[in-house]
Amino acid sequence: MQQQLIELKPLLESPKKIVITTHHKPDADALGSSLALARFLKKLNHDVQVIVPSDYPSFLDWMSGNDGVWVYNDGKEERSALYIEAADLIFCLDFNALGRINELGELVGKSKAIKVLIDHHLEPQDFADISISDTKAAATGILIYELIIGLDGRHLMDTYIAECIYAGIMTDTGSFRHSNTDQKVHQIIADLYSWNLDSSRVHRLIFDTNSEERLRLLGFCLSEKLVVLSELYTAFMYLSAEELQRFDAQTGDTEGLVNYALSIDKVVFAAMIIEREDGVKISFRSKGDFNVNVFARTHFEGGGHKNASGGRSLKSLSETVRHFREIVSTYKEELLENLRKEKFLC
Repeated sequence: MQQQLIELKPLLESPKKIVITTHHKPDADALGSSLALARFLKKLNHDVQVIVPSDYPSFLDWMSGNDGVWVYNDGKEERSALYIEAADLIFCLDFNALGRINELGELVGKSKAIKVLIDHHLEPQDFADISISDTKAAATGILIYELIIGLDGRHLMDTYIAECIYAGIMTDTGSFRHSNTDQKVHQIIADLYSWNLDSSRVHRLIFDTNSEERLRLLGFCLSEKLVVLSELYTAFMYLSAEELQRFDAQTGDTEGLVNYALSIDKVVFAAMIIEREDGVKISFRSKGDFNVNVFARTHFEGGGHKNASGGRSLKSLSETVRHFREIVSTYKEELLENLRKEKFLC
């Protein structure tokens, strides 16, 4: 990151008009990184606007600066376009291709502003003038922390910035249980406590604020929609649009459900298949060395990380489920080998 900081630092020495954007359906890392960076840049006297392509879960609305976020497809199209056109700098956080920000991608691509990519996903698209891309980073929040410290901004850190960064790192590491949790993660988290971080509060706000409908949806998925392919060491769940409507599912209500399937003993590969208005969306998770990034890219026009990726299908829900089962059957030996490694079986 050192060379990128050398390029970025002079750009921030005088007030600029800055846009920060992140991916469709922002999660805690995407929104937390965006709001942490926005608060830091505002302390440097920049004019900053966070613009996101779509809504996001209500369990993230406690983050400082949330009330100032513009949701592009919620009546902010014209204002967003004008702001992006006038921007001096555009920070692109937690996504690796302009297609991940929907209609905003075209606006950002056409903008004459200097574009700064800060991301940790594999195979980033070459669209940024300054690219801070580290696929080994557990979360984009890690990179935002390093950016602030690298720009000599430690004195501008505060509890609100620490909370936003912590939320992103906590969720992208699965509450510090995924394989991307390393020494650096714990060192940064330890440092965040310097600013009176209340980690228990952040955890409660994200994980312990379920609606009754979400819990009933979870129960329905586990009792009625869970499919376990024991012979393939795979489990998956699937939901139709009608079922989502029946439980009045809101943005974020299906987040994390795939992890219940992955938690089953002797399952090393899990998927959550959901019928949406614009097609069938799929979340993939894995244990050990089974690479769901490659799986998603190869079969479902997706990608992400080795153990957590997403994809999509233009087939119907039933056809997608059938297609998924057929594909998984060809991976039986690879999945068995990964189970042996994971369980230390002979």
